[in-house]
Amino acid sequence: MTIYVDHTHLGRHVTGLERITLELFSQQALAPLDVVPITSRGTGQMVATQTFGLPMRLASPSSFLLCPGFPPSPLLRMFSSRVLPYMHDDFLLTRQADLNARARLYMATPFKIALKNYPRFLTNSHDTQRKLAEHCRPDAEITLYRPPVRNVFKLESAERTEREPETSPLRVVALGTVEPRKNFIAAANIVRELRQHGFPGATLDIVGRKGWGDDWKTLERMSCVTLHGYQSSENVARILNEADIFLCTSHDEGLGLPLLEAQYAGLPIVAPNAPVFHEVLGTSGIFIDPSDHGTAASQIGGAIAASQWRRHYVAAATENLARWNALAASDHDIVIDLIAELAGGQLAGRRSAAKPNVAH
Repeated sequence: MTIYVDHTHLGRHVTGLERITLELFSQQALAPLDVVPITSRGTGQMVATQTFGLPMRLASPSSFLLCPGFPPSPLLRMFSSRVLPYMHDDFLLTRQADLNARARLYMATPFKIALKNYPRFLTNSHDTQRKLAEHCRPDAEITLYRPPVRNVFKLESAERTEREPETSPLRVVALGTVEPRKNFIAAANIVRELRQHGFPGATLDIVGRKGWGDDWKTLERMSCVTLHGYQSSENVARILNEADIFLCTSHDEGLGLPLLEAQYAGLPIVAPNAPVFHEVLGTSGIFIDPSDHGTAASQIGGAIAASQWRRHYVAAATENLARWNALAASDHDIVIDLIAELAGGQLAGRRSAAKPNVAH
């Protein structure tokens, strides 16, 4: 049986969706399985291939498809037993107000169809697994396939422990596409409050392309904010290494990969007090209510009040990355065996007793 992998969404800006695909669904990551990536050039060809090209390949009963990016086309529904989607989050259903018109039309409807009809899925966290289970058919299997986190930006944390504890001015950084779901306006308001809580001149650097909505225009008018737009890996590394704190104020995330990637810089990670962020950060995070700007600023100030705060968060980040990557490694072999079994073959001598993690 031929195992196809949908790579049609690759080749654009490398954001979380693309990084997950490259990390978990490349030919190297899926070895020893023999997989065939399906690629495209440009948005038009991507849409055509996802909508019609992939279903045409599945018309052959000797084909199997992995969908790690966009939700599978409605035309793939008739082949659902031979399609294995990777679900990154549930906000296509739960936060439609935060979606632009194209996402609502092209992604939200296929996502809903897939959840109601497909027998099995892969996903990135226990939190997403639990949320998806509320929308899936009762017998659906949801298997964890957490991504390992590499030092993709080649960050350095050793030098951070030697810096002075005082920060003047305090430099806060946030990563992600500037659109409503990321809630960067709350981050800017928290930095404004930090200026009133003992950190005059505190700044917020936002690294990420301009998305839909009016948030970019609003942030442009805020004096504490610098919008960097999409940047090269080298520039992202420089901004992260120069920062003092990483701040996430997203309304919702399926995982929050940039939080883990930023830990290679030894940064304190501030995130919403929600289950997915506790799952990702363990005991290493500073958890806030992004809607309560003043209290969040006080929490951040308190977290960096001790003389050894930099050393503490460097150590906490190192420990958390090791914890997370061990979990990701434990998922990998289970998923490889699952795909091999579903595709009609067995990997001789490999983990015959392994069972998938399922929600139901």
